[in-house]
Amino acid sequence: MTLRFIGIDPDTKTADSPTVWVDEEKQELVFQGWLPSPELEAECAKFEVPGHAIGIPDDEGVIRMPARMAQMIREACDVIGRTDDR
Repeated sequence: MTLRFIGIDPDTKTADSPTVWVDEEKQELVFQGWLPSPELEAECAKFEVPGHAIGIPDDEGVIRMPARMAQMIREACDVIGRTDDR
């Protein structure tokens, strides 16, 4: 697996570091973000929409990303879009 670094939270000092990468081979976006509060995770776990079971599967997780990183997330989506066109 080779990850392509897209960006890191511009407000990062030394410890907090929400980050965005792209795995071009697997066509996946990869995020490092903050863990949710127990209350937020519980709210996400009870959310019900068609095709989505209630709860969070053991192999999935909820992360929080700052909205100021939206442009980096768009860039990561663009990278995936370009590799889809090959």
